[in-house]
Order: sequence, then C-alpha cells, then structure tokens
Amino acid sequence: MAESRKTPSPGRARYITPGGERQLRDELKHLWEEKRPEVTQAVREAAALGDRSENAEYIYGKKQLREIDRRVRFLTKRLEELTVVRRSPDDASKVYFGAWVTVENEAGDIHHYRLVGPDEFDLSRGMLSVDSPMARALLGKRQDDEVEVRTPEGKVALVITDIRYEE
Repeated sequence: MAESRKTPSPGRARYITPGGERQLRDELKHLWEEKRPEVTQAVREAAALGDRSENAEYIYGKKQLREIDRRVRFLTKRLEELTVVRRSPDDASKVYFGAWVTVENEAGDIHHYRLVGPDEFDLSRGMLSVDSPMARALLGKRQDDEVEVRTPEGKVALVITDIRYEE
C-alpha cells in the first residue's frame, strides 16, 4: 500500500535554530530508545495476563504505542524537511530569522523575543514563531524602527530597541 504524503500547511516556515533541532532530535531519541521500549514491555506484560478485550492496561498501552509511533513518524519526516539556520545574516542590523529582538510598546513595557521556527515557538520563553503576525511585522526592520502589529485587542505600536544574533 502506497503511503500518502501530506504537504506542510502553506506559509509554515521550514527553518529551525540549532537549539530547536537539538530539542526535536532529543525528543525523537527519547521516544525511540526509552519510552517506546518501556511501553512495549508494559504491553507485553499486560498481554500475558490473558483476555485482551477487557484488559485496560493492554488497551491503554496499545494506544500509547500508536501515539508514540505517530510522533516518531512526524518528527522523522519533519527533521528531514527542516533547514537548520546555523549562521547570522550578513546584515546583522536588520531583523531576520534567529534574531533576539527587544521591543517597547507605547506604555513603556519592554519585551524580548527570538524569531524561531514554528516547531520551537514558546512565548513563555520569548520564542516567537517567524510565522506569527508580530514576527512578520518585525522581519527586515532595524533598531529604532516602529512597527504596527494587529492583536485581538487591536493595533499595537512597537519600537525596536535592540537586535542581537546569538545562540
């Protein structure tokens, strides 16, 4: 049976930072080398208990294996299609992928963000997906440029106060 290939959603960046790639590879290794063998053993033990149709541990274990296998397939395929951005851009005075950007809003609140791929965004750590409206507004801009970003609360004006490139 031929395997159907899903194409990534349009506009989804295929870039990742070296740190993001490392996290995905670590997750894949953990799932494949530790979690899957552990769950497989638990399923084997549950199966040895007899009737599988009413064996909750067996049923739950099989479900866990399917979820692990689905995530392993996704990570394997995704890592193949990603491009790791390992170097800073030639013009480090502009905001590009991988930049640490400091912005200030009209109220004087300062926020720090790093523009990263969609696979590694985490706003609690300041990791902003390059596909997000704010990141798209920041791309190509320089220090002291003002950008306007649409948010659910309305338009917000931000001033770029710093741009850095580092891991």
